[in-house]
Amino acid sequence: MNFEDVRPFMESHHRGVISTRRANGATHSSIVVCGAYQGSAAFVSVYPRSVKIRNLRRDANCTILCVDDHWRGYAVVEGHAQLFDYENTDAEEIRQMMREVYMACSATEHPNWDEFDQAMIDQKAVVVLVTPERVYGLLR
Repeated sequence: MNFEDVRPFMESHHRGVISTRRANGATHSSIVVCGAYQGSAAFVSVYPRSVKIRNLRRDANCTILCVDDHWRGYAVVEGHAQLFDYENTDAEEIRQMMREVYMACSATEHPNWDEFDQAMIDQKAVVVLVTPERVYGLLR
């Protein structure tokens, strides 16, 4: 199975869990709203000091599990995360990426993009893109 096999599933199902590695090697899991974006699994973290973001900055290996509404169908993307934020990405590029990833993870327009942009800046949000290395699941 490859990412193109699970992309349609991730475009229509946005409930997910990200698993990262703690410094001691243990697994940390967090609920995320996820989607497919430019050949990667994606989500936005609005808490840049969250455990998942701290873990990903130290060790980019992670797994995203995307599930359907009934937890019967699922897609798993294992890979390396790339983090994009207001400190490492051009201001206009990150503004556009935030909007596009929001759309990829919700399949809906934000009611006020200017308000959204300011909230992402204020919260120092982070876009996380996971490059697929192993993909599997049960697509229903």
